Order: sequence, then C-alpha cells, then structure tokens
Amino acid sequence: MKKKIAILGSTGSIGKTLIKIINKDKKNFDIILLTAEKNYKEIYEQAKIFNVKNIIITNKKSFNELKKKKLGKIKIFNNFNSFNNIFKNKIDYAMSAISGIHGLEPTIRIIKHTKKIAIANKEAIICGWHLIKNNLKRYKTKFVPVDSEHFSIFYALQGNRISNIEKIYLTASGGPLNNIPKEKFKNVKISEAIKHPNWKMGKKISVDSATMMNKVFEIIEAKKIFDLNYDKLDILVHPKSYVHAITKFKDGMINIVAHDTNMKIPIFNSLYDNKQKSIHTDQINLNKLNFLDFKKVDTRKFPSIKIIKRLQNKDSLLETIIVLANDELVHLFLLKKVNFTDINKNLLKLINMKEIKDLSLNKPGSVQSIISINKIVRKKIHQIIK
Repeated sequence: MKKKIAILGSTGSIGKTLIKIINKDKKNFDIILLTAEKNYKEIYEQAKIFNVKNIIITNKKSFNELKKKKLGKIKIFNNFNSFNNIFKNKIDYAMSAISGIHGLEPTIRIIKHTKKIAIANKEAIICGWHLIKNNLKRYKTKFVPVDSEHFSIFYALQGNRISNIEKIYLTASGGPLNNIPKEKFKNVKISEAIKHPNWKMGKKISVDSATMMNKVFEIIEAKKIFDLNYDKLDILVHPKSYVHAITKFKDGMINIVAHDTNMKIPIFNSLYDNKQKSIHTDQINLNKLNFLDFKKVDTRKFPSIKIIKRLQNKDSLLETIIVLANDELVHLFLLKKVNFTDINKNLLKLINMKEIKDLSLNKPGSVQSIISINKIVRKKIHQIIK
C-alpha cells in the first residue's frame, strides 16, 4: 500500500530534496498535499508530476494566478483551515518545512492528521514546542527532527536512554566567516555572509551560520526536543561538517554520528525509518576522519554564543523573543539597512530592555500570543535601529 504524505513548504530546499527522494520511488508514495507561499509555478509542476489533488498557496496574488491555470482535478486552497477538508483519515507522514514563524501554525495543525511528522522548522520548535509536544501526545503522532544535528542525536539515542546522557556536543562548521578576521566583520558584505563553504542553504540560514546564531537556536532546540538542561549541551567548531553530533554517555561510551554534508540523508531516514530502503552515499572519507579538527568556539569572534548563558532551563519567552528578533535583524541586513555586526549588537540591546526583560519572564502561550509577540519584537527592533 502506498504511503500517504503531505509536504508543507514543497518549493523550499528541504521540500525539493524530499520531492527528489520520492521521485525515485514514486510507486510507493501518494502525495495528498503540497503547500507553498508564492511559488505557484513550481508547486503546480510538482502537483502535475505526482498527481497531487490538493495544493495550499498562502499568498493571495499567487493563489489567484494559480486559479487561472487548467487545474483539472487539483483543488487549491488559500490557507491552512482547509486541513479538515483535505485529510479524511490520518496520513502516514508529513514534512513541515515552511521557514520562519509562519510555519508554526500549520505544523501544529497537521499533527492530528498524520502518524508521523518530520519538522525542519527551527522557529516552530523554539517558539511552540510546548504546543507541538502536547499535540504529539494527544494524537499519538511520532516526531522526527530533520536538522542534521538533531537527527544525529535522535539516531544516537536509539536503544539508549536520555537519562544516560552526560553531555552532547553539536558541531558547527564555523560558517562562511570562519577564516575571516574579527576586525573585518563590520564590513562583511551580504555575498560573503551567504557563501557557506559546505552546505547549500538559503540566504537567511546562511547569515545565521555566519553569526553562529544558528548554533544558539540548535542548542535551544536540542534542550526542548530531548528535555535536557543547558549544561548538558555544548558546541564544537568542526570546519569539515562531517561529524554532526557527539554524545557522551554516563556509562563511559561516546557516540559520534557522521555523514556527508547532504540534507538528503536525514530527510531520507525520516521518511524510511532506516529499515525499508537503502540510500547511495559516498564512501567513508578517511581524510576527514583522520583530521576532524574540533575546536571550542571563539566567543570574541562569535559573541552570539554568549546568549546561551542567559537562557534558563525553565520555559520562558526569552528563546521566542531571541529567534523573532534575529529573524527581523537578518532581514534588515539582507536589505542593507544594518551592518553585519549590528545583528548581534541590536539583539543584545533588545533583550536588555526592561519591557522585553519583563515579557521574557512569561511562559509561552498560544499560537496567537506568539504571533502578537512577533509584532512587538519587530516594532522594537525598528525603534532601536532608528
């Protein structure tokens, strides 16, 4: 029987990688739903290739353009309220790959409609993990993280207990600016900040890699996903990006998970459960294994890492505020409204404001309350840069 699946964000890099994997095994999959924001031309082509009956495209202009095409049996919708109409029974697998805070609501909504959900949206996990976790439990839905680091931890924990963890190290490539002196950071150009040496990524995540804010987010995600205290998590710079996570257990064992710098591997494994099908990858790279070159993070060069020390183990809105503020600051950097070093400086200014400190003490709430905080944070950021 074919696996029924849905892809939220099918025209982004994660979605397209999943599409390529499925395309090699089309006879075993039935794609029930594809979603995108604006890219109606690509999602329409995907729907035709895979005989998809349902499309959600959230941008009104793109939605209207898509309606002009010869859709045949394809039904198109403009928002995620249509899930109840689309899913009559639980599907087998859903990929949540919508970038940004806009991915939170559909991620939470689709959990009740799927037996398994793979989540590649950092903002959803950081801002709404309490909501995701409750829905996973309520609807008995299996969760798989897709980030290479978190999937590596997930993989290492198979057959082991979280209580046996002594320390987990997430690795960082050092990003596009790893070999550029700190003195030159202020004048870093957009083209330099998005030129990642190892991974093919979008502009926003590439800038996060350049500031190493992406590692702050990954530490927060790991804390939430695996229910750990922050003192059990650390970062090691590993320029080759071959090892993705190192787990040291209390029984003395150390588990090192490595794979090629290709997101196809964790995505493939989230889809097939490591049992049903094999994937062709490169041979073990002995050159990389012999020269792993791990180092501690230079926090003078990458001061964003210091933010981790300000995080509390108890749930609060501070992590949500940090991810929302960074999102806006990176957006402004890409618009050339702020300098590269202003991203971290203005983020620190924001979280040091009394009003924001008071807000940070609150516990995370509903999707609507998170969206309202998003508006507050972005407004404050614009006040700061003026």
